[in-house]
Formats: sequence, structure tokens, C-alpha cells
Amino acid sequence: MARSPRASLSTIRVRLTAALAAALLPVLILGGLQSAIAFQREGRELRQTLGFAAERSAATAQARMEGANVLLETLAPGAIGFQCAQRLAQVATRVPGYLNLIRFDRQGRLVCAAGDVPADAQRASRPWFSQLAGGRDIAITRDPGLAYADEPAVMTAIRAVDDTGAFDGAFAAVISLPSLQPRVNDPGLPKGAEVGLVEKTGSYITSTDTNAFPRLPADWRAKVEAAGSLVWYGKDALGRRRVYSAAPVVGDEVYVVLSAQSPGLLSWARLNPLTGVVFPLLTFLLALAAVTVVTDRVVVRWIAYLQRIASLYARGRLSVRPVQAEQMPPEIRELAETLEDMADAIVGRDASLRDSLAQKDALMREIHHRVKNNLQVISSLLNMQQRALSDPAARSAMSDTRQRITALALIYRALYQGPDLKRVDLRPFLEELTAQLVSGELHQGLAVRTELKVDPLVIDPDRLAPLALFAVEAITNAQKHAFAGRGGVLSLNFTVRGEEAELEISDDGKAGDDALTASGVGRTLMTAFARQLRGRAQLTRNAKGGITAQLIFPTPAAEAVQPGNQAAA
Repeated sequence: MARSPRASLSTIRVRLTAALAAALLPVLILGGLQSAIAFQREGRELRQTLGFAAERSAATAQARMEGANVLLETLAPGAIGFQCAQRLAQVATRVPGYLNLIRFDRQGRLVCAAGDVPADAQRASRPWFSQLAGGRDIAITRDPGLAYADEPAVMTAIRAVDDTGAFDGAFAAVISLPSLQPRVNDPGLPKGAEVGLVEKTGSYITSTDTNAFPRLPADWRAKVEAAGSLVWYGKDALGRRRVYSAAPVVGDEVYVVLSAQSPGLLSWARLNPLTGVVFPLLTFLLALAAVTVVTDRVVVRWIAYLQRIASLYARGRLSVRPVQAEQMPPEIRELAETLEDMADAIVGRDASLRDSLAQKDALMREIHHRVKNNLQVISSLLNMQQRALSDPAARSAMSDTRQRITALALIYRALYQGPDLKRVDLRPFLEELTAQLVSGELHQGLAVRTELKVDPLVIDPDRLAPLALFAVEAITNAQKHAFAGRGGVLSLNFTVRGEEAELEISDDGKAGDDALTASGVGRTLMTAFARQLRGRAQLTRNAKGGITAQLIFPTPAAEAVQPGNQAAA
């Protein structure tokens, strides 16, 4: 028997598992919270470490930029006059990383320079120059308007003033960006770190290993400006998981990006979820599995065993006993003993009921037998009375009554002789009834042959009585009108067609039309019997010239017997 989903959720196994899960859930939640707190703490420490590393990585570049400012301020007073270009060229050659030193006047025109300077008619209107003209002391830019060097570079310019303090142009230094990149052997960098420089657009200017750097996050600049540095995790061009940190080097123009191996930095952070979450979760699952196994072995297995015993009892096999009860836990063993006592009580009660039922069955058979005997006595009395009558009409009426009583007596005989007092097999009953009715009249020595074809059906006495009496009236009419003085063939067909059954009795006589239109007692009884069966009756002329009596009624809701050979007499 299949359990409903609700019943499956209320089993002992599910309830015990749910109880243990509820008991262990706080431990699992506590372990998860501890792991989350430790992981967050480690993450904060890791971010601080990487942020400081990125800031230290940018320290060299920032120091070089600050040194450039000091150098420009030092050279600015002498950056005019005779041999200006020569002195600037000597400084640029001696100080590594400087590509050019340039002096501009207040209109942005070139005064002198250590190297070649591109002509720029719009220099005075460039943003960096306009900032210096507006009063800013220093301007740093990656986009001075034109290319001042053949390699990636940044321009640092300071404001020049005359003796009165008025704006007198600018002194600019073009610094190579690769020279600003921190060295990977710097002890302040994590082990296995790679360093790169990035423009504010997110494009890498230079890097120690191009495969170690991914595309930057979409909002990386805003986060760097808000926190001073940014730490995130990602995969490099080779698919390796790494940790990254970014910090500004030159204002908001150039940023240093640090790339380090993730396992070395995150080993403890990975171990923490393993010990704080996986181990408690594994313990939780093992405990649930243990409860499930113990429940199956100690409780569910024995309950299923007792359920099989109970199903055998339900099928009537009450002699089976739970022989494995000694191996059960005491509580379930008591249940098995109770089940065994119940089986013993049912066996005793069944024996008593069978005895009582056998007595009642014997009494019912005796009653049916006596009723049948009484009906036969009445039939014999009517037969004696029939012989004493001289009026043919009276003799015929007495004969019809006797045949009806004979049919009723046959019903009671079939009941007490059959295996079931409530139902009768229709085929042998109709065979015997037809044989008795046909043999009851000699027809002046003329033979009447019968042909029977009956579908198997078991019917109760309440429906059998009107059906038998209808057959009596139909056969009696055939004897009176079709076989008188000539004999013939009597056909009886009983057919079951699904929800309807049909009884058809035909003769091959030459009865007149008055046999179809007569409205005597027999015709009235046939109609009454049909109504009693909630069916309909009709008389029609058949192809042989005789009369066919039909009774069509709903098929009785009774158990059909196994089909056998169709009878023919």
C-alpha cells in the first residue's frame, strides 16, 4: 500500500532525523558563524596587508616624482640664459629615468630643453599649462597634448615666477614610466608578486608579466579614490587564481597594480572554512546517517516485519507467528506479543462464528427443503383436484397454477442443494425447469424437442422468481397454442449483452394471430413479471411462423460463473 506524501513525512525515521537535525543545527550554525567571522577578520587583515604592499610598491615612484619636483625647483632659476640647454641635458643624462627637461615661457613657447620638443601652438591652452597659469604650483599629466617622448612617459611641471611673483612660464620634466615601476625583488612585496602600471583608462602601461594581470573591475578607480587602495580576487590570462591590489602613483593619472599568488596568501583563509564549516557539516551529516541506520535497524525493520505479519493476518493466515520477536527491543516485542494474542482471539472468534454460521446455514437449507416439500404437496393436491375436474377450462387453469407452483418449488430446491443459499446458477435451473414443464404434458404422444442456449450467470432468488414464472407462462402458451396436436421444437435462449440481459422463448408452431393479441391471465402475468424485473416483455411472430416471447431486463449485478458448454436437449 503506497503512502501519501504527508504520511511519508510523519514516519519514525523522518521524525527522529528531524529531531536530531534540530538538536545539531545550533552547533552547525555556530560553526558557520565562527568561520564567517574568522574569514572576514582574515580578509580584513589580508586586505590591509595587500593595500600596504601596493602603497609600498608605489612609494618608489612617488619618491621619484617628488624628487622631480625638487629638481625642477632647483633648476628653475638657472633654466634660462646662455648654455641652458647644455646644463639641462647634463642633468637629464646623469639622473636615470628623465627623458627630457624643458623650460617654457608664459605663452607656452619653448625657451630651452635637454632634448627635442615637439612644436605645439596650443600649448598655452593645454589643461596642465592652464592650471599652472591659474596659480597651481605643480601639474602632473599623462596627456600633455603631444608626444614628448618615444616611450610611455609622464610629464611633471612646476610654475615659474619672475621677481615680482608673476607667472613666468613652466619648467617641466618628462619621466619614463618604466622607471617608476617598483622592482619585484623589493622585500616589501609579497613572494611571487608581479607589478604593473595602469593608466586611468584601465590600460596597462607596463608590467613585469603581462599574463599575471586581468582586466580591471568596472568601478576600480572610484574604489581606489574612496579607500586609498583596492584589493580583489580574480583569474589571470592563464586562468590562475590570484589576488590583486591597486594604489595611485601619479595623482589620478597612473596607478600601480600588484598581482600575487592566491594560495600563498589565502592558505589560512581557505583552511578556516574547512575547519569551521565543512567539519561541523560533516559531523552533522554523519550524525544524521547514524540516526537513520540505527532507526532502520532498531525500529523500522521490526515495524516492517510486524506489518508483514499483520498483512498475513488480514489475508486469513492466522497461524503465522512472529518467531523473531525475541530479537526485538522490549517495547516492540510487547507489540508483537499483543499482535499474536489478537491473532489467537480472532482464531477463536472465527471458529465460533463458523459454527454459528454452519448452524444457520443448515437451518436455512432445512427451511428451503421444507418449503419445497410443502409446495410439492400443494402441487400434488392440485394434480389430484385436476384429475377430478371434467371441465377442460378448469383443468387447464389448474394445470397452469400447478406449473407455477412447481417452478417456485424448483427455486427452493436449487437454493438448498446449491453451494450458496443466496444465489443460483441460472443455466442448470432453466434446463431443469424446461425439462419438467415439457415432460408434464404428453401432447397426445407427440414429442416436443427443446433447444437451450444459456449464457453463464449467477442470480439471486428475488430476480430468479419472476424470471422463472415468465418462462413458465411462455412455455405454457407454446404448449397450448403451438404444440397442441402436432409437437414441435421449443427454443430457449438467454443472452447477456453488457448492461442488459434477454430471455427469448420461441416455438415453430402455427398459432393464430389470437395468440399475439390475447389478453388473458398469462399475458397479464408476463407483463407483471417484466415490470418486477424493471424490464419489458413482448410477443412477436418469428421466421418459422411461431411465436417468440422476449423478456429484456437490466443484467443482475451478480457474479458470473465460468463459461461452460452450452446445453441442448
